[in-house]
Amino acid sequence: MAQFSLDDIRAAADAKYSSTDIEVDEKTTVHLLNPLRLPKEKREKLMHLQDELDAEGSDVDQEQLLADAIRLVADHPKKAEILLSAVGDDLAVLAQIFETYGKGAQVGEASASAS
Repeated sequence: MAQFSLDDIRAAADAKYSSTDIEVDEKTTVHLLNPLRLPKEKREKLMHLQDELDAEGSDVDQEQLLADAIRLVADHPKKAEILLSAVGDDLAVLAQIFETYGKGAQVGEASASAS
């Protein structure tokens, strides 16, 4: 029978559910946390934001929703604001950040199964 320490399990979880890291500049790297590493309240908010983004025919402000999602999953509010400031009004870059995050974190699947 195999035996594992809690540290082994934590290391495996860290490897499997790591953050999506975005280097903004030499001094700032923003860590977008995997949904499974977020508190339940934040996971639920993220799922709600995803639902709003996915709603067909809805008149939503995609830029605002994507920015809110980044603020929600960033490891630190100040870093999120630095990233968003660097992106500016470029919706394509904002969407690509969230898409990259989603692929790395498997946002929809992971957050739904963690509820």
